[in-house]
Amino acid sequence: MDQQQTQWDLSVFYPNEEAFLSDIEKLKSFVPEVKKFRGKIASEEGLAGYLTLDKKFTLTYINLAFFASMRADRDRRNVENTSDESKVELAVQSYIAEASYFEPELLAYGQDNVNAFFAKHPEFSEYSFSFEKLFRGQKHVLDAEKEKLLSSYAPLHGEGGNLYSLLTVADYKPKEVTLSDGSKKEINLSNWTSLIAETKKPEDRQAIFECLYSWYDEHKNTYGEIYNSVLQDQLAIQKSRGYESILEEHLFNNAIPTSVFHSLIDVASSEKGSAPLKKYYELRRKYLGLEKHRSYDRFLQLAKSNKKYTYEEAKDLFFASLKNFPEDFQNKAKEVLRPGYVDVYPSLGKRTGAYSNGGYDHHPFILLNFQGELDDVFTLAHESGHSMHTLYSEESQPTLKQDYTIFVAEIASTFNEHNLLDYLLASGTLSHEDRIALLQKAIDEICSTFYRQTLFGHYEYEASLLAEKGEPINYQVLSSIMTRLYKQYYGIDIEEEKLKPLVWAYIPHLFYTPFYVYQYATSFTSSMLIYEKVKAKEPEAFTSYVNLLRSGGSDFPIEQVKKAGVDLTSKEPFEAVVSRMSELVDLLEKELEAK
Repeated sequence: MDQQQTQWDLSVFYPNEEAFLSDIEKLKSFVPEVKKFRGKIASEEGLAGYLTLDKKFTLTYINLAFFASMRADRDRRNVENTSDESKVELAVQSYIAEASYFEPELLAYGQDNVNAFFAKHPEFSEYSFSFEKLFRGQKHVLDAEKEKLLSSYAPLHGEGGNLYSLLTVADYKPKEVTLSDGSKKEINLSNWTSLIAETKKPEDRQAIFECLYSWYDEHKNTYGEIYNSVLQDQLAIQKSRGYESILEEHLFNNAIPTSVFHSLIDVASSEKGSAPLKKYYELRRKYLGLEKHRSYDRFLQLAKSNKKYTYEEAKDLFFASLKNFPEDFQNKAKEVLRPGYVDVYPSLGKRTGAYSNGGYDHHPFILLNFQGELDDVFTLAHESGHSMHTLYSEESQPTLKQDYTIFVAEIASTFNEHNLLDYLLASGTLSHEDRIALLQKAIDEICSTFYRQTLFGHYEYEASLLAEKGEPINYQVLSSIMTRLYKQYYGIDIEEEKLKPLVWAYIPHLFYTPFYVYQYATSFTSSMLIYEKVKAKEPEAFTSYVNLLRSGGSDFPIEQVKKAGVDLTSKEPFEAVVSRMSELVDLLEKELEAK
């Protein structure tokens, strides 16, 4: 496959730079236009005029944002491209500030009048669910002047994340470590885990880990203050808008009961819930021949698959795993991996990791950094799941109801992974080593997605309580929370690792998107139970799953997964993940004993 077929074709957005810059000017032109509707929302004509303008603005913004971010992601060294991202965001902030009157005026107009408006003007009904959410949260919306005042602080709301990015990415300086054989290695955020995975001696793994974490140690006071600023920002929003807690403020918009969050952490952190996690780490310690299993030893492989895959082979394997599903589902998988919509291979300056980007009637694009490992095959299946979700949503929902929440976003992606795992285990083509490697991968997925993300969510919750109580927040306090939680979840004393208590400073999501990470765990839980129902051929299970994908962003996420057969308001789904973890650990133990 030639290079052109393995890179994005972004010309579907803009054929040239001039067209892109023209749309930036168009975006700016909406700012004076939106001012004209101030004081006119409580009228049929005014509301219709505002919504017509707002949709034009949204579609222009989305087109610009998709293009600018993806072009920059292909080469983060290109300052002009990253600058274009900023231009788009600045124009958006200006519009939001001038449109701050809208919500208070709409609320004053009243829900009955708005419903009557939708009945008379069905062409605007794609706004109905977002307005339903707005009226549901009416008590948290201030009057127009107060909203405008708050909007002036909007650029500061993400400042904690910006400062974190500057310190961790822009100012970051890799260090060199000397290993026991005398060799020198430069350690950075991209290579440290793979270096640890390849290192045989525990003292070398410790040296690599401490080399990386020395950055956080040297700047621990600064990281502590940055995170304190993130918490204080959340506290200010919670207080000004009248939420009962920081947790409620983050969960309210999607109507997620706080009980869901508490059930998750209660199950995962309990003695019974954490037992299979602790058993897995003890199993690893025994078979890896470790005196003690350090947290960074998790990158060591119990067995390694030496099989390499070409990109075409990876696609064929993924498609083969879907052969028992309906034709439309299989066709969606093939559609999202069409040439031009997938940027396949790593390149200099390209963003690391992987993602799917789409919605608002745009064909989804996938970013990969494919290197032929088994992990890369699973990543392909994962990101394809996101893109398939987007296609189903776009097929069934009007433009402004297509964008689904983070809470359900990981369901389709991990559904594909569950299915691929079962397909490979049942294939009969795996060596003993491959089976161990695959079981470890499946268990590690539960460790990282369910347990680890829940632990970090638990940490965020406890830190938020400190802010609400007005207690001092510094690196010592934050590190002590982490130390206690690692003992509770993993049975590991991270204080013995010297710098590991600073792991909170290593996790960017805590700074960029507070109370985000727990949703990986809820999505994983939902997808696992949905997949098990589909696998068991329960009547209508697959139809219910596809209906969830089709529902896009048209309903509250708790209701979406409930219709697909999973009730996250009870503890049972989370307990089912624990049971699955226990089952897989037992299977792994048998394979290891037979090794």
